Amino acid sequence: MGVPSLQDGIDQAGSPMRLLWQQNPAPWNPEGVEPEYAGWRREQAAWHEAASISDVSHHMFDTTIEGPDATRLLARVSANNYENFAVGQAKQFVPVTSTGQIVTDGILLRIAERKYMLTGIPAAQNWVRYHGEQGDYDVEFATDPSSAFRGGKDPWQFRYQVQGPRARDLVEAVLGGPLPPAKFFHTVPVTLNGLSFKALRHNMAGQDGYEFIGPWEHAAAVKDALLSAGEQFGLVHVGALAYASASVESGWIPSPIPAIYTDPGLAGYRAWLPLFGIEGKRPLNGSFFAENIEDYYVSPYDLGYGKSIAFNHDFIGREALEKARESHPRTKVTLVLDPADVRRVLGADHGYYLTYARHRVETASGALVGLTHQTATLDPAGTILALTLIDSERATPGTPVEVVWGEHPGPGTDPDADLGFPRIRATVAPAPYDAHARTEYRRH
Repeated sequence: MGVPSLQDGIDQAGSPMRLLWQQNPAPWNPEGVEPEYAGWRREQAAWHEAASISDVSHHMFDTTIEGPDATRLLARVSANNYENFAVGQAKQFVPVTSTGQIVTDGILLRIAERKYMLTGIPAAQNWVRYHGEQGDYDVEFATDPSSAFRGGKDPWQFRYQVQGPRARDLVEAVLGGPLPPAKFFHTVPVTLNGLSFKALRHNMAGQDGYEFIGPWEHAAAVKDALLSAGEQFGLVHVGALAYASASVESGWIPSPIPAIYTDPGLAGYRAWLPLFGIEGKRPLNGSFFAENIEDYYVSPYDLGYGKSIAFNHDFIGREALEKARESHPRTKVTLVLDPADVRRVLGADHGYYLTYARHRVETASGALVGLTHQTATLDPAGTILALTLIDSERATPGTPVEVVWGEHPGPGTDPDADLGFPRIRATVAPAPYDAHARTEYRRH
């Protein structure tokens, strides 16, 4: 008997929702690093006040796509612009299905003329690989999974994010001078004590920052040098808890659900995907429950990726996106939860809180107007923030809404049943919530 496929799992469960729904799943946190080093509050403050370093070498998958047809394949399976894609440049990868809904995202780095690396959760990488293997493309793939699936082996490369108001000072001190000029999301070569690697002009929470990427054999030396030099700049080592909250401030909704569970045209893809992968095991939960998984699908326009979409080539989902670009019924916002209500519902000593639950966002009269996608305690904000997709007419900053906080039982219970869940008042704020990310970072 072969390895069960995603389609096998759906068939056995009876529906995609019966396969994926799970009440109160354990929150995901990056593996390979400690939950906290200096305490999550101090770590969150560091990227606002001084400098922080996050080790993100372990929790993402990397897939290389290499060969004469690498660009042709990627252009076919994503909405990105490849005409102006320079070697050393990175882009937010935007793969969509034929209905124009996102498969999920990732970061695509062009390493050479005919070689790319796609980094992130494996759903987008699976999409590329499937179409590359099924189609007439002269390409080769190699994948380095996250440390949870690497069987004790070392990663291919290290990846350290250094950010904060003093990040540039720290980097210049370590490297002995200013980095070569680099556009946003472009890499430049750097050397440290004879070790060569790359610096990507990038950050997660909107502050000034870089991501250093290089071969794993240099990982310890580079990290030690950054930590040692960082003491004079207030450098704080960020653990898994604080790191997972950075995307809430920067306005990035991580790993939206892949829109691949229902389309008859993707039956072959579901049969190709293993059940025991992210598509079959990433749980859905929260106070919002729908029998139809398509109610959870999102458009790249919902996520704010419109500027990354280029109609200068033919790609899967192009026609659907062309129809959708003039209409944006949902807008990405940040909800600032009322601190008093948070204490009332979660308790005065609730501490750090992170969830990817889809909680209902309603008006005071009970009308559904949106869903939360990632919720985390942000100590600098003094409360919990929730990245949310909301009806566009409710997206004006200052608009009051309410978050229904609870765990719907799932299949077998009316999706609209009044389950007596508590409500938390909230106020709409922009996304990104961080002012620097919203102005300086995003204008690039």
